[in-house]
Amino acid sequence: MTPRGVKKLREELKHLREVERPKNVQDIEVARAHGDLSENAEFHAAKERQSFIEGRSREIDSILAQAEVIDPATLSGSRVVFGATVRLADTDSGDEISYSIVGDYEGDIKEGRLAISAPLARALIGREKGDTVSLRTGKGTREYQIVDVQFLPVQYA
Repeated sequence: MTPRGVKKLREELKHLREVERPKNVQDIEVARAHGDLSENAEFHAAKERQSFIEGRSREIDSILAQAEVIDPATLSGSRVVFGATVRLADTDSGDEISYSIVGDYEGDIKEGRLAISAPLARALIGREKGDTVSLRTGKGTREYQIVDVQFLPVQYA
């Protein structure tokens, strides 16, 4: 996981514990004040939300406890590895696109962050500048040529 991914998860955890949990406790108290709990939809919704908040908090705690943080800026080389920013050219159209290979919990294709478990990332790992990779998609086989491999400092959004 990159430092950006750890920071984002810690922020989410802090928000869940300091904002969502207290608001949920208040929602449960308000719903209880309405009387009969067996037919109280507000109460059941608040309890369901409480379950989600606690479950997600435990999940994030577990992810952070097991995370190995790797700062791409400390890496170098010509091979594509975790943390690399790879510029690719579509061999059919010539269009270029860049992706940073990040941890599974950080992937966001719209932001140019490709999860390491994604098929394209798996195809790129271990390759070098100039190599061509083929990827089967729902629309057929696509080929990309690796134009450049860089290890850039983490950009915090």
